[in-house]
Amino acid sequence: MKSVTIISDDRVGLLADISYILGKSGVNIDGLFVDVVGGKAVISIEVKDPKKASTILEGNGFSLAHPEAIVVKVSGDSMEKLTEMLEIEDITVTELSMLSADKEDGVFAIQVDKPRKAYKMLSPFLLGHNGNQYY
Repeated sequence: MKSVTIISDDRVGLLADISYILGKSGVNIDGLFVDVVGGKAVISIEVKDPKKASTILEGNGFSLAHPEAIVVKVSGDSMEKLTEMLEIEDITVTELSMLSADKEDGVFAIQVDKPRKAYKMLSPFLLGHNGNQYY
């Protein structure tokens, strides 16, 4: 199962819209996690066909994180510590984008040269894994 991460202004009915659009196109949502940081909803959905889901969502005006990005949620100055941890393990960050932030937390999309190793290393910070459960 692969994830697709949607970034949108938080609003009433957002999840209903996403579910409706995907459902009418025959895409089943197998799991999801939602967090709101800085007025932005960051929604990670698990689907069997992420390419199809991405095409449908983008075609309906939704912004998505890069499909190869690892999406993490960190607090304070933790992002600097994470990038240092990756560097120590000889993992090169090829792209880093802030998806949303408020006074306490930031959500970032990280692309690296060794995604499997980075994914394992960053598992405590993954969106949906900070002590939260996928629903």
